[in-house]
Amino acid sequence: MIADQLILNSKETKTSFEKDKNSERPIRSIAKAVSWRVIGTLDTLIISYFFVEEVILAASIASIDFVTKMILYFFHERFWNKIGWGK
Repeated sequence: MIADQLILNSKETKTSFEKDKNSERPIRSIAKAVSWRVIGTLDTLIISYFFVEEVILAASIASIDFVTKMILYFFHERFWNKIGWGK
């Protein structure tokens, strides 16, 4: 079944976002990425606080985590957009 989908999808013509109503809008993807990153940062804050027992230090770790992982996620998504597998 997976092989059928890969073969069938590779033969179909690609459509633009405007024509593909099953695709989500970019703003939704951004909102999902930010909301997920907030959850991940809260997790990092709690775990960091558990280990260092200082709110300021734990918040610093979580802040750096938030920024660096958003940047890494952006480049991760750009890389995957270049791969045709599964589209």
